[in-house]
Amino acid sequence: MADGRTRDVSPDVASRTDASRAGVSRETSAYAEWTPIAEEAARAARVLHPDRHRMPRPLQRRVLTVANQKGGVGKTTSTVNLAAALAMHGVQVLVVDLDPQGNASTALDVEHRSGTPSVYELLLGEIPLSETATRSSASDNLWCVPATIDLAGAEIELVSMVAREQRLKQALSPAALEELGVDYVLIDCPPSLGLLTVNALVAAEEVLIPIQCEYYALEGLGQLLSNIDLVRSHLNRDLHVSTILLTMYDGRTKLADQVTSEVRKHFGDTVLRTVIPRSVKVSEAPGYSKTVLGYDPGSRGAMSYVDAAREIAEAGAGRTRNGRS
Repeated sequence: MADGRTRDVSPDVASRTDASRAGVSRETSAYAEWTPIAEEAARAARVLHPDRHRMPRPLQRRVLTVANQKGGVGKTTSTVNLAAALAMHGVQVLVVDLDPQGNASTALDVEHRSGTPSVYELLLGEIPLSETATRSSASDNLWCVPATIDLAGAEIELVSMVAREQRLKQALSPAALEELGVDYVLIDCPPSLGLLTVNALVAAEEVLIPIQCEYYALEGLGQLLSNIDLVRSHLNRDLHVSTILLTMYDGRTKLADQVTSEVRKHFGDTVLRTVIPRSVKVSEAPGYSKTVLGYDPGSRGAMSYVDAAREIAEAGAGRTRNGRS
């Protein structure tokens, strides 16, 4: 007051004022707890301490073919890093390297010199899966069937064989996979739509398509989907596109956002929420025979692949035999 006297405040008004201040304080405190740095720290913790953040195992074994006939879209990179992320978080994974270049075998630090028991002998029926699968140094839960240079001539040799499109499916029989005890099988395809890719599509129930966030990556997508429809019609009626992963996203460009928007509009929930950013660490890791999770687990690329793998694992935990949740 102007005369220096204090003004009396009723108990009810004081109580409401204190409650209001307390509510604002709680809201401010809750908001202050979330920051971009805190979110990144939580993501890094999931990568650095996978034993505390285990991923759920699928209700039934899942076999996914990672396919896109365009090269350089991140097929092999996505295959090995998703496999490593799943394996590090308690899931048993088998990677089948069906690309004659053998890049997946390199990234998983698995021997693939000529003469090594490989997917080539597996396709020809010369040796069983148990003799070709090699445990990766990336994780005790991760196995790889390597590819050697011999695989380059496999398509010519397969042409004259009976049931040539079924060779990989026969090799990856339920009994053979049960012997290894794997939950997931990821098949890395070559950048083509030849007989090796057809074998991969026949052997799997699901297709995972990595799509680079650039215009050219969309051009061949229609042809790939047509081939998947043909395989489903004539060779594998259970085949379906279950997952689309957007890769090499560069947030500095409008094109990346346009491609992302178009893909999500056309494919809906099939597209994972997680987008893999363009990352130098992801590119450097294979040079050290490592996945990005082993090379730099705190990098944006590593954390993004862990997030993508968790989405796949959580979808698999609620997936029935026909691929529906």
